[in-house]
Amino acid sequence: MSAGKHKVAIIGSGNIGTDLMIKILRHGRNLEMGAMVGIDAASDGLARAQRLGVPVTAQGIEGLVAMEGFGDIRIAFDATSAGSHGHHNEVLQRHGVRVIDLTPAAIGPFVVPVVNLAKHLDAANLNMVTCGGQATIPMVAAVSRVAKVHYAEIVASISSKSAGPGTRANIDEFTETTSQAICSVGGATRGKAIIVLNPAEPPLIMRDTVFTLSDPADEAAIEASIAEMVQAVQAYVPGYRLKQRVQFERIPASAPLNVPGIGPASGLKTTVFLEVEGAAHYLPAYAGNLDIMTSAALACAERLAEGLPERRLAA
Repeated sequence: MSAGKHKVAIIGSGNIGTDLMIKILRHGRNLEMGAMVGIDAASDGLARAQRLGVPVTAQGIEGLVAMEGFGDIRIAFDATSAGSHGHHNEVLQRHGVRVIDLTPAAIGPFVVPVVNLAKHLDAANLNMVTCGGQATIPMVAAVSRVAKVHYAEIVASISSKSAGPGTRANIDEFTETTSQAICSVGGATRGKAIIVLNPAEPPLIMRDTVFTLSDPADEAAIEASIAEMVQAVQAYVPGYRLKQRVQFERIPASAPLNVPGIGPASGLKTTVFLEVEGAAHYLPAYAGNLDIMTSAALACAERLAEGLPERRLAA
């Protein structure tokens, strides 16, 4: 093990897990790959990991626990599915391994690095919400720190080609998890999430639209807060950017909007247009939806590793 680095395992050898592995191998400051875990011995992720000298197992979580170097694993990323995560988390917690969950299982607290990671550094399990959540919740939070947000709605549009079997199997969890996190992390009273799988060719980059309805506020202050938040996200997702200038609309009490779950409401409507270009470490650049998940997970793990003791506590 390299001096000063902590070993990590990735469970799930699909697109997300493989991209995360490449990021750790290339850019890990406090992290070192200890294991790549899958259930398909023929997967490209396991084959690539083996070629790169990363220990692998195709026997799932049980295979990980049986590996010779398992005792050195400090953090595990779960890039499988919401349905599988409960068992994985139970096993890992039993052995004192910190867990970063890239599924919508939401066993641990929702975490968006630039918004609330500092509050959850002691949590045994951190949930990365969803790709749409990682992209849009910072914008909701940016408005929330200037004015009370009564309603926030996000629309995440991604290329069909960047939505693999895991993403498609978790579509329902995506909308529910993201909606919840818009409120609990973003600060909105009510939230709604919509995902669009765009079949266009050539594949389109990830695009996100964020609508908020807040109390009346200084538009310049909101725009400055959003710009500051965009810059903070860019620290770990360089391809994250505003597509155009923030738009505002004053909604008078005499002509209120009919807001879902709230009814007629007035105030300030803020609209933010985003795009997320991937770093193309393993996935194509248009797959910004997957890149923002792996980048956020890596940012969380790097921060956790800074506070880890030299050795894992005995189970």
